[in-house]
Amino acid sequence: MPQRQLTGSRIRERRTDLGIKQSELAEKVGISASYLNLIEHNRRRIGGKLLNDLAREMKTDPSSLVEGAETALLDQLREAAAADRAAGAELGRTEDFAGRFTGWSNLVVRQARRINDLETRVKALTDRLAHDPQLATSLHEVISSATSIRSASSILVGEEEVDRDWQRRFHRNIYEDSQRLADASRALVAYLDAPSDEGSVAMSPQEEVEAYLDAQSFHLPYLEGDGSPQHAPTLRSKAASALLSEFRRVYKDHAQAMPLEDFSASAMELNHDPALLADRFRVQLSAAMRRLATLPVDLGHPEFGLVILDGSGTILIQKQITGFGLPRSAVCPLWPAFRAFTQPMQPIRRDVQLPVEGGGRFRCFAIASPVGPASFDAPPTLEATMLVRAIAPSGQPADPVGVACRVCSRSGCRTRREPSILNEAPN
Repeated sequence: MPQRQLTGSRIRERRTDLGIKQSELAEKVGISASYLNLIEHNRRRIGGKLLNDLAREMKTDPSSLVEGAETALLDQLREAAAADRAAGAELGRTEDFAGRFTGWSNLVVRQARRINDLETRVKALTDRLAHDPQLATSLHEVISSATSIRSASSILVGEEEVDRDWQRRFHRNIYEDSQRLADASRALVAYLDAPSDEGSVAMSPQEEVEAYLDAQSFHLPYLEGDGSPQHAPTLRSKAASALLSEFRRVYKDHAQAMPLEDFSASAMELNHDPALLADRFRVQLSAAMRRLATLPVDLGHPEFGLVILDGSGTILIQKQITGFGLPRSAVCPLWPAFRAFTQPMQPIRRDVQLPVEGGGRFRCFAIASPVGPASFDAPPTLEATMLVRAIAPSGQPADPVGVACRVCSRSGCRTRREPSILNEAPN
């Protein structure tokens, strides 16, 4: 069912959640209960004043009744379906399912992500077992120590008499090999870095950092003032702790160069233009873009998404917002962040359009900048920063983009790497 035809279902769901009777809501907006019943069952189209009146009475935004489930949730449901095509998920009813059963949809997405995380960890461990020289050395040390202990022990418990001198030597060897075995075992466990909580989902360091930052909406108040770490978190892996430490270091530098109160006022004044803000505070454009992404929305600022990628196109840090979120792999290469790598230090501003009816339009600011010290003997190491802001649909042209090929409905795209599962959906 097309997205626009599900407005009635969302009105019914919102009314039910608020505990309002159908007759009461109909009376407040000046229509009959039977007509509202037809609307709620998607048998009558709705828009204009009546839609605004219903949204006002139910204390919600009219767009939330029209647009329905977030684009990101729909994309994640399609990703889950693509990962298990044998399940026969009805792709043509994805929007219907997400709009009617948002909680169940989130559960499906979380379980699909959990399965993917576990499969990724199994593949990584299998690869390490087969090819990792450090792991092979550690295993050899464990096996060698255990074999040595067993050999010495078998001599001591054998039938032949062993004089006291040799007994002392064997006992010393067993003790030393036991110490070596204990050290090698501890090193092996630490290297594998297994989750300490039974049943916990293995997350990459980047995902672990993003989970922490998402919980804070990427705004860290304890770094806005004197930088004292009152709430410094404890993350599971050392790699994640190192990544977060670097993020916090950069955050603190930006907070000092662009104090929150001054930057917030300037952002309002300059309509959140990162280039004008970078010029006013005399900072790099990428720094102003990152700072905009940390502004709290409760101060009246719009919601900004952020993506930081290394030269290989790997996402280092991502802040998702409503309707925007990129997968960890097989990302659509048409986003401005990837174009920035072809024009280092050249700011790019582009409006992009996802294949979503009635939404999915974003304004993107991107730049690829060198990181680390300059060297005559090596090419520069580039890092791309992309700031993303949702904008209203308009008649102006926008660059067509997708999320990933297998869940993109665009036809005739020259950058497509694999067929879309959406083409297999029933009409």
